[in-house]
Amino acid sequence: MRVVSCGITDVGLKRGHNEDNYLINEDLNLFVVADGMGGHAGGEYASAIAVNTVEEVVAAIDVAGGDALADDPVEATRQKLREAIRLAGRRIFEKAKEQPEYHGMGTTAVVVLMEHGNAFVAHVGDSRVYHFRQDLAEQITEDHSLIAEKVRHGLISADEAKNHRMRNVITRSLGYQEDVEVDLSVRAARRGDIFLLCSDGLSGHVAADEMAEAVRTLAPQAAARKLVALACDRGGDDNISVIIATVEEAA
Repeated sequence: MRVVSCGITDVGLKRGHNEDNYLINEDLNLFVVADGMGGHAGGEYASAIAVNTVEEVVAAIDVAGGDALADDPVEATRQKLREAIRLAGRRIFEKAKEQPEYHGMGTTAVVVLMEHGNAFVAHVGDSRVYHFRQDLAEQITEDHSLIAEKVRHGLISADEAKNHRMRNVITRSLGYQEDVEVDLSVRAARRGDIFLLCSDGLSGHVAADEMAEAVRTLAPQAAARKLVALACDRGGDDNISVIIATVEEAA
């Protein structure tokens, strides 16, 4: 597969530091966005551990039971990616226990890994992945947040959720506990597909149809800059990170 990509991160207008981290590794076709929490030192450290650990494990290739999975490369990649994210969570959890100044730190993580003609999408928290294909504009991930759960259960509307006072309360993150459940999906990748990964600093202010218009009508770097500018124009109350990855050859 051949994927071209770009990424950008911005502190926004209200925060003193940027606790987001992102990773682009086009040799591995690996893309990660992590939104840290726990104060400047803790949040930035947690998100850095997440992106570095995922890259380390994916690059290492080996997974437990590798021989048994040799005939099922898709399942092998699923296991590798899931273990990479869970290991990141364990490392953050242990660091927070060892060093009191990092107590309470954690991070979200969204990962797209493209292998075997597929896009493997994994996440924990409320950072997101969107998929754009021709007229399709789809949010692949479901937020692990208190408000998203209320919307899914019909307790509040999507419009009410946008400005709810508890909209930033997440229900799942890396580092909060020793192990974490990872949501993971696989879909066939096609030439021309665009995957957009972002922290909630972007998705909280910019709608999916606006993202779709930007990535379809502008060059990737220009699209990323426009989306960040939109988020800042609408308040910029959080750090903003976005990766745009376009599939140029799917086979």
